Amino acid sequence: MDAPPEGYRRNVGICLVNSSKKIFAASRLDIPNSWQMPQGGIDEGEDPKVAAIRELREETGIASAEVLAEVPYWLTYDFPPDVREKLKIKWGGDWKGQAQKWFLLKFTGKEEEINLLGDGTEEPEFGEWSWLTLEQIIDQAVDFKKPVYKEVLTVFAPHLQ
Repeated sequence: MDAPPEGYRRNVGICLVNSSKKIFAASRLDIPNSWQMPQGGIDEGEDPKVAAIRELREETGIASAEVLAEVPYWLTYDFPPDVREKLKIKWGGDWKGQAQKWFLLKFTGKEEEINLLGDGTEEPEFGEWSWLTLEQIIDQAVDFKKPVYKEVLTVFAPHLQ
């Protein structure tokens, strides 16, 4: 699909890998025991790849990364009803879920660069971070994101060997 479906918020997802092929994930402050890869909204008129680099910097402080690959289509997930209600207030719009463009990035910096307060432009979303295996990423994600994570990791599998 070239364009995201109607009713879904345009979003990017970032699968950031280190030199050991482990994947960056962080624990959400608002959902206990839930870890995720960085993601965020695409601004009006913004190129998704530019949005991915911006979101990674805003959420993690990471600027030292290079794009290796991209999922060539949009992936979607629906919000559970309680999440949808909460986000309706936060975002001021009623979205069914998110349509995501996913990018694989290689971390090229030093771990000291990672700062979950981000670059100071947005409220912090994460409490802790870690480098996880593919299996750990799936196991520790919220249920409604697991199908998208499985698809993303399948597409990027050749780069994660």
